Amino acid sequence: MRITCPVCGPRSVAEFAYGGDATVARPALDAPAADWHRAVYARRNPKGLHREHWQHVGGCRAWLEVERDTASHAVAGVRLIGPWGGGEGGQEG
Repeated sequence: MRITCPVCGPRSVAEFAYGGDATVARPALDAPAADWHRAVYARRNPKGLHREHWQHVGGCRAWLEVERDTASHAVAGVRLIGPWGGGEGGQEG
């Protein structure tokens, strides 16, 4: 699988670290344990396009939101997130 980093260009997935499901709403730090249990353990296993967080640890170290097909591993889109992406919403890459 190859991921096109908006900063560094196309790279092997070996340069990236998976950062988790980008569709999960994390509960507040003081939320009840049941809310945290659902957020951490009660996950669906989607087939098809899915948004995920990845960090380019072997390159620029930026955080990315990758839209990937979980069946074929085809990457449909990548965007910078966090401070690298211009704030909360990020920017398309």
